[in-house]
Amino acid sequence: MDVRRGLAAVRQPWQSSHALLVIPVLLIVVITVVDQLVPADIHLGPLLVIAPAITASFAGPWITGLVGFLAVGAQAYIGWHFGVLFTRNVLVQILALAVLSALTVFYCVLRDRRRHQLAQVRMVAEAAQHVLLWPLPEQIGCMRIACLYMAAEAEAQIGGDLYAATPTDNGVRVMIGDVRGKGLSAIGEAALLIGAFREAAHHHTTLPALAKALEQSVARNLPELETEGETGERFATVMLVEIPDTDPITRILSCGHPPPLLLCHASAVMVPVHPAPPLGVHEPGEAEYTLDAFSLEPGDTLLLYTDGVIEARDAGGAFYPLAARAAQWAGDSPEQLLHHIRRDLLAHVGGRLDDDAALIALCRVPESQRGHRHRRPL
Repeated sequence: MDVRRGLAAVRQPWQSSHALLVIPVLLIVVITVVDQLVPADIHLGPLLVIAPAITASFAGPWITGLVGFLAVGAQAYIGWHFGVLFTRNVLVQILALAVLSALTVFYCVLRDRRRHQLAQVRMVAEAAQHVLLWPLPEQIGCMRIACLYMAAEAEAQIGGDLYAATPTDNGVRVMIGDVRGKGLSAIGEAALLIGAFREAAHHHTTLPALAKALEQSVARNLPELETEGETGERFATVMLVEIPDTDPITRILSCGHPPPLLLCHASAVMVPVHPAPPLGVHEPGEAEYTLDAFSLEPGDTLLLYTDGVIEARDAGGAFYPLAARAAQWAGDSPEQLLHHIRRDLLAHVGGRLDDDAALIALCRVPESQRGHRHRRPL
């Protein structure tokens, strides 16, 4: 499927460039014909340079070079037609047109090389995203799950926001977080936290114990990721969630992370939390973690997000009103909810985020609807 899609993507611009090739060729013909019809003191030959310049906007170096060659040939034909081919003026015009066409071809070569490098970067970034942020299953135990990631750096496709979910003996544990910084520089810290969570989530019975384990892992490994001048400036905010299979009482623990939204009965309510400091700010054992709890009933949806969502601004500087917008889609499935938020958020910021953004929607389903289906990532 991926190979066919890639071939189709290559074939489409190839066909488009062939269709557009009519424009510069027709332009060469028109200029050549009209130049022979206008009075002798009017020279339109220099306008032939427009043809290779236009071709460079949609075609590669070979087609651009061919059009440039046709333009030079047309200029030579005009000189031959009027019997002045070997005059100094016409020879200079032909040489100038040839040089400009060659420079246009050189530009096409550099542009195509840059496009190839960018395509490779995106392929590597996409591979890194799949390794770091494993696609979450559509359903784990009692929860139906959907996730969404939007990187601020379009070429990277991934940055400092992170999420993970894992089943436990009696429920589901979820983590969403945001490391300081964005783009490729934050990937190492995100990978560190996700790896620590996937391992520690199965070895600690309480969320405070899990948070302490993450803090210890960050304290051990984060200094290795710090660059010169960044000592003590690396940290991460994290939200931990524990959802039992049979008990509606859901427990959450915030380490400097924004509180989640509870969507139910066509409303979005912010869940009150007592946040501890972000991970990496204090020495292990110094922070005190407070466990908060609330009821998550069947049909309710818990929306976790990073600050890249709520701090996104429109052209007038207004923040994105996540709670008000999410309330409109409180009755939708997790997939539909994130689809609406993504489209609305990008419209709010004008199509480009200034910071990475991640969201996870978790909906408790009735016991009769529970399963272990899997889905492709959003």
